[in-house]
Amino acid sequence: MTSSPTPAAPSAFALPDRLAAKADPSLVAADEAHLAAVRAALEASVADLTERIAAARRQAGGIGQAALDRDLEVHRLTARLRTLQRFGLDLCLGHMVLDDGEHVHVGRLGLTDRAGDRLLLDWRSPAAEPFFGATHARPMGLTSRRRYRWTAGRVSDYWDEVFTDAGLAGHAAALDDQSAFVASLGASRSARMRDVLGTIQADQDAIIRAGSRGALVVDGGPGTGKTVVALHRTAYLLHADPRLGHRRGGVLFVGPHQPYLSYVDDVLPSLGEEGVRTCTLLDLVTEGATATVETDPEVARLKATAAMVGAIEPAVALHEEPPSEGLAVDTPWADLWVSTADWAEAFAAPEPGTPHNEARDQVWEALVEILTDRVDDADVPPEQLARALRADADLVETLTRAWPLLEAADVVGDLWSVPAYLRRCAPWLAPDEVRALQRADPQAFTTADLPLLDAARQRLGDPTASRRRRRQEASAAAQRVQIGEAVDRILEAGDDVDALSMLHQVDLHERLVDVDAVPSADPDVLGGPFVHVVVDEAQELTDAEWRMLLRRCPSRSLTIVGDRAQARHGFAGTWEERLARVGLDHVTVASLSINYRTPEEVMAEAEPVIRAVLPDANVPTSVRSGGAPVEHRPRADLDDVLDGWLAAHAEGTACVITASGTVEGVLDSVVVAASSRVRVLTPALAKGLEFDLVVLLDPDSFGEGIAGAVDRYVAMTRATQRLVVLTSG
Repeated sequence: MTSSPTPAAPSAFALPDRLAAKADPSLVAADEAHLAAVRAALEASVADLTERIAAARRQAGGIGQAALDRDLEVHRLTARLRTLQRFGLDLCLGHMVLDDGEHVHVGRLGLTDRAGDRLLLDWRSPAAEPFFGATHARPMGLTSRRRYRWTAGRVSDYWDEVFTDAGLAGHAAALDDQSAFVASLGASRSARMRDVLGTIQADQDAIIRAGSRGALVVDGGPGTGKTVVALHRTAYLLHADPRLGHRRGGVLFVGPHQPYLSYVDDVLPSLGEEGVRTCTLLDLVTEGATATVETDPEVARLKATAAMVGAIEPAVALHEEPPSEGLAVDTPWADLWVSTADWAEAFAAPEPGTPHNEARDQVWEALVEILTDRVDDADVPPEQLARALRADADLVETLTRAWPLLEAADVVGDLWSVPAYLRRCAPWLAPDEVRALQRADPQAFTTADLPLLDAARQRLGDPTASRRRRRQEASAAAQRVQIGEAVDRILEAGDDVDALSMLHQVDLHERLVDVDAVPSADPDVLGGPFVHVVVDEAQELTDAEWRMLLRRCPSRSLTIVGDRAQARHGFAGTWEERLARVGLDHVTVASLSINYRTPEEVMAEAEPVIRAVLPDANVPTSVRSGGAPVEHRPRADLDDVLDGWLAAHAEGTACVITASGTVEGVLDSVVVAASSRVRVLTPALAKGLEFDLVVLLDPDSFGEGIAGAVDRYVAMTRATQRLVVLTSG
């Protein structure tokens, strides 16, 4: 019986009929052969990784560093396997032809075959830089470049760009007047950011690959790809900068709001990076989950300053003042006197930087040591004396009053409910400002309170740490007793004296004790420190909010993404001046000025809106036409606009932007209610997002002045294809 022949693998290309000329074998045969080799190498790599992961998991876990190394290796192999399985052939972004005729294929990850021959060059490698950075003015050693567009795992289109006369040969059918990036801009959007790695442009790539020392500001108007740059720069730095590996500190990515994080949450995993912490400013503080927006602009202004955050230090210091009177303490061995000098010495014992609540234990230990030295009887066990002192109610009460355990919410809440306390901690405030900051419910926290709560929690530390440490010590002591008793029983029953006598060794006993038997506090994964912090929409941050981020980034290595023209409360001065105010003095500014997203028809109407209040706004230049003029229609047409668009477009997303983020009638529409492709957002929550259709509902209601103009400008520039403005009356 003869075996059936193995079916041939399907072609890597699935070009539509309109691109038949590009399917000529003279253009794609070499690509087919290379992608077939990639497919074979991928299958082999997936099989190898699967086997290695299974083998690693079968190994004994071990303890300590061995267990950690095993788990990290399993995590590393599993992450790579997920990426390979997720993309398949579309790991390959395209290829470049060097001056010497060599073809180099660039991929999301590096890939070699079993013989060790390189099939894909990792996009983050320095050698891959020309694939993104080459231009006609600066070809970077290329004669040509080809970029693929993938659909369902097959190449649905590709573009060739040539940089020298020699590169023209054999490319005529694949040449295009526009780059692959510009040609892809008209594609429909979805609920998540599209994959754009293969179409990163030279101006963006230069910023992505910039060094991580100091603060790099990525400044650009709507549609310039700031978010794309921030995300890909994050992946690049994790690969290229040895300081940023996940075991060495890692990266924190801060976005403006939760819809933004949902929109971009697939980008970093698609680039092979799953260990980056992402959050909003609200997520940095527990109270952020319930904090409301501060509606009083004067209160918001006062709380936004670095000086107000600085009021936390004297607020806590007031709870660290030694008692002004001495105290008699009775023990079974001696009557002791705690003088004011003793209190002062003990209160000075904590090491600088020790959080308040944790320092209390150091104060107690210092006080015990001072009093122990006063007992002449050398036979008094120090542990018994310490227990006797802890049992003295007056001593404990006096210490508790002078150095109490504190909660951040109580410290901040007291500022807003005790005027004298606030005046002492913030003496620069005028009487009317002190009154403005007082409120009936001191712990009805708003977003303006979050930087103060964060500073207070940092300064105070965990109020349960002392109690938890004592429980751990007690548990460890109990384990030592149990282990000692077990060792004695083994020795009594054993015959090999030399071997069993090792069980009496103290250091062996210590290794047997499980110091983690009592659970510790849940780690604050967003507390830092982080080696690098990326923050998007940074133009909105107040000085107080900057303190939250810089507290988590002692290296002062940041990527700061924003647009001064999109600051709702204005942005006076330059980025350098703004950041110097919060303590960043090593600042580099890189500007993006090409709008790849917003059609020129939309920008023609949006530009006058922002220039009316900010004449020097950095308005980018659009590189494409959407083919549809901006429509102005009555508000009553809302359902017709949405229903008509949904009926005509099987793909894509739409957004209705209103002052309140809600609109009566939109969700009453049968078609819209059944669709997950239509959202209703405020201008603030639309920041950083993009939609095929944007409907502005009564934009005059967005407000006046800079804030209102910025909201209208931001809302208009979310559109990638069509903008409709609906007004009442």
